[in-house]
Amino acid sequence: MPRGVRKASLEKLREDLKNTQDAIKQYKAAIKIQEERAKQIEEEIKLEEFKVVSAILEERNLSISELKDILTSKE
Repeated sequence: MPRGVRKASLEKLREDLKNTQDAIKQYKAAIKIQEERAKQIEEEIKLEEFKVVSAILEERNLSISELKDILTSKE
């Protein structure tokens, strides 16, 4: 009789291990998706920042080369 109990215990441990490994795989996949989303958001932020700079340049009738000259002359 004890062997049956051990086998059930062993089966339960194997099932728990499989469930844990499956959960780890799911979390890793979710992390990868979130990292890709974070990278995409960072790119969108950069684009929005460039839009702001572009609007300021347009407001002041400045070109990119003029902005570059302004920025490098302050060094």
